[in-house]
Amino acid sequence: MPLLRLTLLTDLMPQETKIEMETKFYKITDAENQQKEIDEIAALLKSGEAVAIPTETVYGIAADCFNENAVAKIFEAKGRPSDNPLIVHISDIEQIYTLVKEVPEKALRLMEKYWPGPLTVILPKKDSVPDKVSGGLSTVAVRMPSHPAAKAIIDAAGVPLAAPSANISGFPSPTSVTYVKDDMNGRLPAIVDGGDCDIGIESTVITLAENPPVLLRPGAVTLEQLREVLGNVSVHSAVLNPLENGKEAASPGMKYKHYSPTADLTVFKGSKDEFVEFIKKYPSFTDHAMCFEGEEKDIPLPCVTFGKENDPFSQAKRLFDALRELDGMGAKKVLVRSPSEEGVGLGICNRLYRAAGFSSISSREGIIIGITGGSGSGKSEICSRMREKGCVIIDADEIAKGITKKGSSVLGKLADAFGHDIINEDGELNRRLLASRAFRDFESKRLIDSITHPEIVEICKKTALEETNKGKCVIIDAPLLFTSGLYSICNKTVKVYAPENIRIERLLARDGITREEILLRFSKQTEEEKASEAADVIINNYPPYKLEEEISKII
Repeated sequence: MPLLRLTLLTDLMPQETKIEMETKFYKITDAENQQKEIDEIAALLKSGEAVAIPTETVYGIAADCFNENAVAKIFEAKGRPSDNPLIVHISDIEQIYTLVKEVPEKALRLMEKYWPGPLTVILPKKDSVPDKVSGGLSTVAVRMPSHPAAKAIIDAAGVPLAAPSANISGFPSPTSVTYVKDDMNGRLPAIVDGGDCDIGIESTVITLAENPPVLLRPGAVTLEQLREVLGNVSVHSAVLNPLENGKEAASPGMKYKHYSPTADLTVFKGSKDEFVEFIKKYPSFTDHAMCFEGEEKDIPLPCVTFGKENDPFSQAKRLFDALRELDGMGAKKVLVRSPSEEGVGLGICNRLYRAAGFSSISSREGIIIGITGGSGSGKSEICSRMREKGCVIIDADEIAKGITKKGSSVLGKLADAFGHDIINEDGELNRRLLASRAFRDFESKRLIDSITHPEIVEICKKTALEETNKGKCVIIDAPLLFTSGLYSICNKTVKVYAPENIRIERLLARDGITREEILLRFSKQTEEEKASEAADVIINNYPPYKLEEEISKII
């Protein structure tokens, strides 16, 4: 089932905070024999500073986890939401007892097998761990990195270090110091170069504060490996789906759109041949592709690769670099071929789906395109042309007429709200009279929307998904695409534009209403601004002779 655009622009990553300071760079190639540099870095951490350090997974921004002012500098540098918990890094097993109330036998078994390494364990925290570290939760996430420079720095600092990834919040995590410098130069007093990260995606996160234990974020330690040690381990629904509204993020990377390049990503689930066929069939759907090594020669678009199809470790190592390379190529719309969800692949899919805002499409499904625009903009003309191209058209206005027919429950609710005289003697709705009352003020407009939208949206969704299951391209023609929430099932959204004077002329000729009535409608239509900001494509439906060229932007 296609699932796209679950957030509007206002819901995306936090705004960057401009921070300017001099950043000192350290290169640690031999931690055992570079004690002077290690001590300098540790001195910064002891003084309450935040420093970028390498780990085997990704680079992190580290600070003394018990120093709230130091931890605040991590959030400031990243532009990170304060309710997103951090992972605390330790270098010795004894340090965990300063962080958690108790270490159960299950946790000890995991630590013995996978520490040091890319596994984070969540346990009930001691009061000494600041809420700023735990995101206000009663638990704390802890891991022991295996990177020698990370271990040496934690040892020298003498305290556990809170350390999320060393990137601007929401951007792809850095696996090379080059990308750390891109994001953090001037934001931190020091950046430590420890070489490229071995793994390339963040650690696996499992909570043992619940029974059975729950996998919250997959990584290089796989679900299968966790079950070998613990037996029953469940998988949180947010691993491959958005976190439900109102739910707390129990682990980093659960609540917000993460790992995202500037480009819009859509994940494609299917074979290489199906991937190539889709790109050729819908050439305007994407301008860049992200695929596996060796496939780029068959793809008629600029490509980046992220590892070999049957080698998830190579995919993990390349994933975030590939996402950053897309920005360097100027990509706007990227189609990514999804890896397998088995083993380490589950962790890669988790990062990809979040980077794409859970925008995905299957080779066995069609696509859903939402079209909106103000009255008289010419959506019907666009839809007529798309029908000729074989698309299935779902007209929200026609559905609205259907649910307000004689004797319908919706018609009764409208009569109760706007007066029973809106029903003619024959029992049918007087649409012009209803419109005059519904558009008289914003409160009336909200009232009619609250009565009609739920049923319209439900019918649109049901019909669209039935048709896409047949492999069809579906167009939802909805004047209130964003306001109603219908955009959430669309693979692409389109706003149709025409100048106001042209729209007025069209409505005068089509609907037989006065200019004053038209202007009143325009004044109460709030979708225009929202659609202009959030739509993937804006089509200019004037002048007419350019219409075919504009339509080619849709698919």
